[in-house]
Amino acid sequence: MALISAMLDVNGEKKAVTIRSSDILLDVIREHLGLTGAKPGCLNGDCGACTVMVDGRPMKSCLMLGAEAVGKRITTIEGLKNTPIQQAFIENFAFQCGYCTPGFIMNCHALIETHPDATAEVIQNWLESNICRCTGYKEIEKAVKAAMKKRNGLYPLS
Repeated sequence: MALISAMLDVNGEKKAVTIRSSDILLDVIREHLGLTGAKPGCLNGDCGACTVMVDGRPMKSCLMLGAEAVGKRITTIEGLKNTPIQQAFIENFAFQCGYCTPGFIMNCHALIETHPDATAEVIQNWLESNICRCTGYKEIEKAVKAAMKKRNGLYPLS
């Protein structure tokens, strides 16, 4: 197995890593960088618990090799600070056990950044890429809509 020494741009910081060419980004983030917000779930791209942002787009980190992340901007849940979606998840009780929550927040943050005026259909489509086994999706959908309102200035940030 070949080893690769590389610099990764994670949450706005350059991080030196030495990884195997077969390491998935999820393992690099968790095991080499100690950032445990992205969670292992299905490890085949179905559940979305491992969602991070790569160059501003949501990516299931179990589907990307760590070596593919070189030269890209990686944002994990630890890199989000005081975003409307984080506060909206709290205010709308959009989680139960919390295992899937970081992946949902990353996906929803990307949704709001990409489609600030998303329709209910677009929101539902984006939410289908993540799975929550504890609760319904109504609270999560409500949180997305509340965060969109905050982002668009329809009421002040708290």
